[in-house]
Amino acid sequence: MPDSRSGSDATIFSLGGVPSLKRALPLAIQHVVAMIVGCVTPALIIASVGNLSRTDSVLLVQGALVIAALSTFLQLFPIGRFLGSGLPVIMGVSFAYLSSMQAIALGFDIATIFGAQLVGGAVAVVVGICIKKLRKFFPPLITGTVVFTIGLSLYPTAINYMAGGVGSPGYGSWQNWAIAVFTLTVVTILNHFGKGIWKLASILIGIVAGYLVALFFGMVDFTTVSEATVFQLPRVLHFGIKFELSSCIAIGILFAINSIQAIGDFSATTIGGLEREPTDRELQAGIIGYGVGNILGSVIGGLPTATYSQNVGIVTTTKVVNRFVLGLAAAIILVAGLVPKFSALLTTIPQCVLGGATISVFASIAMTGMKLVVSQPMNYRNTSIVGLAAALGMGISQATDALSSFPQWFLIIFGKSPVVIATLVAVVLNIVLPKKD
Repeated sequence: MPDSRSGSDATIFSLGGVPSLKRALPLAIQHVVAMIVGCVTPALIIASVGNLSRTDSVLLVQGALVIAALSTFLQLFPIGRFLGSGLPVIMGVSFAYLSSMQAIALGFDIATIFGAQLVGGAVAVVVGICIKKLRKFFPPLITGTVVFTIGLSLYPTAINYMAGGVGSPGYGSWQNWAIAVFTLTVVTILNHFGKGIWKLASILIGIVAGYLVALFFGMVDFTTVSEATVFQLPRVLHFGIKFELSSCIAIGILFAINSIQAIGDFSATTIGGLEREPTDRELQAGIIGYGVGNILGSVIGGLPTATYSQNVGIVTTTKVVNRFVLGLAAAIILVAGLVPKFSALLTTIPQCVLGGATISVFASIAMTGMKLVVSQPMNYRNTSIVGLAAALGMGISQATDALSSFPQWFLIIFGKSPVVIATLVAVVLNIVLPKKD
């Protein structure tokens, strides 16, 4: 057992203590490798959808890294009793909000996303305060349905990116598809046949491999990197903050859902790494900290964050729960975010490479939701809830003209992202349908 070890080995298996840098650094880098691609990809996609300039795209990526680091620090090292869980978790920009953010970026602008995020952060704080009363409305069947729908909703984004990105001159070209399929192949092979760091860093290695091939095809432009500075603090309110009611409602609902979803990651961390259930205070403070971190993110240009399940997986597998190790990972992420040349380099990744690498991530998100769903009895009642929620959510969002006669605010809330409809349908059906067949 970990507790029987001595010296620095014992330290990494406890929450407190400071292991040697030689021991902690490889473990910290392992966490960085597992999350960094997932953290910056939503920012890259939103920058493309929002038609941001190269400079603003770099700032959005920079904000993603900085807010991931600051949010992680807040969870690892709480402020007071009710601001941060104190558990060994890594925070990062979440794909869960991507569909809704794309719709807002297309219908309004980036500032409207950050306005909705600020409101969403406040919603998360309220959910954290009331978590005991709200938790019963989101059993695994409901959260699983929501996560499953999130994964499904992201598939078109990945396919469009594999084709080169909608509106790009080479959209659908054989070069884009060849590089995307090559990247996906590398990721898949490493996922199934790789071991250790090769398996853990499969997405990162796949992107590097696809990037090198794209270089050969002359698809990479380093102009942004040469123009970027070496060091820069995030720019407060650079993108601005605008409040638009329908956007705030749509994102606010997602924040409420993800607040409940975070319970799963906090629980998996404590059960797998600490061999106990999380306390009510840890859950409450963790969700409140999640909300406050996102309010901060809206100010400094960091898109919505959430707990990262892949890092939870590392903790539960290795049993390394030491907060210094995860804090060191957060420090590395923070340094990366303060170096615009690094952020600029990430913006040069061709869209076809991102698409080839992330479609497996989106598939994993959908299957994670399905695992939660099938953890419950698949009787007629439960299959009806899951089936109707996913069908209405995905169906309405894919039939673009289905809500054309409705007001614009209604379209933003219910017509652009399947997750909102799927959530509402699942929650209502779970309340009204009889528990027994």
